[in-house]
Amino acid sequence: MEKMKIAATAREIPERVVSNDDLAELMETSDEWIYPRTGIHNRHVVDNENTSDLATGVAKKLLKEAGWDANDLDFIIVSTMSPDALSPHTSAIVQGNIGAENAFAFDLNAACSGFVYGMSVASSFITSGRYQKGMFIGAEVLSKLVDWKDRTVSVLFGDGAGGVLLQSTDEDKGLLGEELQAFGDRGEAILTGRFANKNAFAGEISPLDPYFHQDGRGVYSFATREVPKVLDKALAKAGVAADDVDLYIAHQANHRIIESMAKNFGQPMEKFPTNMEEYGNTSAASPAILLDELVRDGKVKPGMTVAFVGFGGGLVIGAQIWKV
Repeated sequence: MEKMKIAATAREIPERVVSNDDLAELMETSDEWIYPRTGIHNRHVVDNENTSDLATGVAKKLLKEAGWDANDLDFIIVSTMSPDALSPHTSAIVQGNIGAENAFAFDLNAACSGFVYGMSVASSFITSGRYQKGMFIGAEVLSKLVDWKDRTVSVLFGDGAGGVLLQSTDEDKGLLGEELQAFGDRGEAILTGRFANKNAFAGEISPLDPYFHQDGRGVYSFATREVPKVLDKALAKAGVAADDVDLYIAHQANHRIIESMAKNFGQPMEKFPTNMEEYGNTSAASPAILLDELVRDGKVKPGMTVAFVGFGGGLVIGAQIWKV
């Protein structure tokens, strides 16, 4: 076991709720069409906030929850595929906003696997012994990457942020095992945020296309086929059987994918909590938002064995097994 503990959790959700009925006013769709295919009724979208605003809200809540001063932090990591800008990066904005003068900061982009990949990096810093306290946040404003006339993708995504504080500990808790994998040859199944090449010397100018494009069937097949293999390897590395895991906190992409995972491992759906009904797919933020909800509801208790699972753009998959 790599000993460390999750000292606090928090989430920041935009107030504006966009229901499936609201989307029906913009395009030819309905709750009856969306919900059976995705498990999504609502999603939250920002008004004037940007990604760093949501992340900063999480950061302030985390510090208050743990009773830490911002200067206690050694590092801040933000996982996002929808930053305010390429520079300054979102974590640096957060670091400045909360006055964490002693913390270094950087962003990480692993799309919908961003929570697991970010937790892997953050936990490695802690267990190296070089750093004692760190903050990790998954934050997304995906509404700015969505073509709101395209019903194949606009119904899926929402905005939000969630995060954790990690610290070293002598307690019997921490990371038991993980598995991270990339499938870059299948990357075109999920595309977004492509920049135009406006190089004055370029022979051909590439098109600007900031919006999401997704091979829905291909992603579903990928997730249902490959995610269980990666999770199985993480369980094996942790020396834990599927039955021994108390909760599987998975990326909230699609209810049918979660159901497939539960069936594959012979586990009841009660072990696979979901909240995409209210928030939709919030990419790197989704497991963190769900984790905070479960903590607040008293469903995550000390001593539990919890699996975190992420999958999506890249295409990449990650799974971690924790004793919390």
